[in-house]
Amino acid sequence: MRVFLRLWLGLVFCAGSALAQAPAGGGWVPLFNGKDLSGWKNNGNEKWWVENGEILAESAENKYGYLTTEKTYRDFLLRVKFKCDGKGNYGVFLRSRIIGEGEYGPDNEGTQVEIDPDRDTGGIYESGWRAWFAQNASESIRAFKQGEWNELEIAIAGRHVVTRLNGIQIVDFRDPAPRFFDGVIGLQLHSGGGAKIHWKDIYLQDIEK
Repeated sequence: MRVFLRLWLGLVFCAGSALAQAPAGGGWVPLFNGKDLSGWKNNGNEKWWVENGEILAESAENKYGYLTTEKTYRDFLLRVKFKCDGKGNYGVFLRSRIIGEGEYGPDNEGTQVEIDPDRDTGGIYESGWRAWFAQNASESIRAFKQGEWNELEIAIAGRHVVTRLNGIQIVDFRDPAPRFFDGVIGLQLHSGGGAKIHWKDIYLQDIEK
C-alpha cells in the first residue's frame, strides 16, 4: 500500500490543477451536481443552499453545522474549491460520523482538514479525540488566497493523508493509530458566528487496491 500510494500521489498531484477544473474519466466522479444538494445531508440548523452552481453555507444559530455525503468512503483523492466570505473557521471531514447532538450543534467524529483564512488551512485535526495531528502554518499562509477561490486536494489511503492547497503541499502525515477507516465526507461550518463560505467543483476518485 505504501509504495502504491507514493506512486499514485506522484501521478495525480503532478497533474496539477487542470484535472480539478473538469476531471473526466479516470474514475473521477462529481459529489455535487451543481443544481441541488442531492446526495448530501444537512446536520444541524445552519444554512446550506445552492446558488449559481455553488454550495453556500452561512451561520444561522452560531453553532456547528455539517453537510455530509449520504455515502461512505474509505481511500480516495478528493478535490474541492472553496472561497471564504467571512473570517470564520471551516473544514472538510474525512471518514467521519455524526454521533449525536451537543451543546454547540451536531457532534462529529473523524479526521478534519482545516480551512482557516488566517492559518492552518490544509492542516489535519481529529475531532472528538486527539486534536491536532499535523500543521504547516507558514505554507498554509503562503498558499491561501484571501477573498478568492482556493483549490484543496486531499489524498487518504490507509493511515496516510496528504494535503495540498493551490498546488502547494501542506502536510504529509501517517496516523499511528487511526480510529476509523471509512465514513462520510463532510463540509463544516464552525460555531461562533460570522461564517460564510462557497464550495464548488467537488470531485472524488476512489483508490483501487
